[in-house]
Amino acid sequence: MSAAARLAQRVRPLARPNPGVAALVVHQDRVIARGWTQAGGRPHAEAIALAGLAPHVLAEATLYVTLEPCAHMSERGPACADLILAAHPARVVIGQLDPDPRTAGQGIARLQAAGIAVTLLGDPASAASLAGFLTRQREGRPWVTLKLAASLDGCIAMADGTSQWITGEPARKHVHAQRARNDAILVGGGTWRADAPRLDVRLPGLETRSPRRVVLTRGAAPEGVTAIASPDAIAALEGVLHLYVEGGAATAAAFLAADLVDELHLYTAPILIGDGKRALGAIGLGSLSDAHERWHRQDQRQLGSDQFSAYLRQRNR
Repeated sequence: MSAAARLAQRVRPLARPNPGVAALVVHQDRVIARGWTQAGGRPHAEAIALAGLAPHVLAEATLYVTLEPCAHMSERGPACADLILAAHPARVVIGQLDPDPRTAGQGIARLQAAGIAVTLLGDPASAASLAGFLTRQREGRPWVTLKLAASLDGCIAMADGTSQWITGEPARKHVHAQRARNDAILVGGGTWRADAPRLDVRLPGLETRSPRRVVLTRGAAPEGVTAIASPDAIAALEGVLHLYVEGGAATAAAFLAADLVDELHLYTAPILIGDGKRALGAIGLGSLSDAHERWHRQDQRQLGSDQFSAYLRQRNR
């Protein structure tokens, strides 16, 4: 299942508006087929993985899939539960239950009723690969990643606003790779007016993966850009499962104060600025104790001379 979840991570965000799902077929301890949600959302992972496999092989095989097979018909293709029933593998192992009310356990029930053994894992790696879809289904908004690039003393720019470049080229390339994995990218109106950022992906081969551009402003939307008036308005960004927030400081603070940040990406450069612009303003903490146990580090690596750290917001779900 961990291998399937890693494969699913690669699908994001090409599978939109559908979740990026991956499936593996295992026979006699060997992976004999793989599938993932195709660009635009169809065909689904199960359809790709099961296609062309012989019935006698499937009768002894296990299908691993990161999300419960869908149980509802669509104009764009058949229900995956029906495809699996027709293939009839010996066993299906599922990473996460589908919270979509059109499925929500019905896919599992149909497989079990047909005599197929089903195991539901509640797998954390599968949940991570489906973070945007699960957040959209459960909370009605996209998964939000906030990116901050700062000096050792927490500055994002000189006092005069000069900010190019806080971090080095390896870190900047890493940011562009993160942009390519998101459906939309957001900055504040001040950043947009001061810097006119391109907010695109400039990595060879990934130029077409530039995300939709969003600006947090009460003013009119610039041409080709979506404007929203408040952080809560991200719920209305249709088709956006993963949102990447790049700032500036007021926008970052606004999202943190609204408790809408699910993942925090910090790029720390080994420099000291001193009297510069701070990375954050007030984020609504009532006491120092409120700051503790909110964030859990999930990744840390060196990018040239800079350090990258990723943290997940700890929530009681």
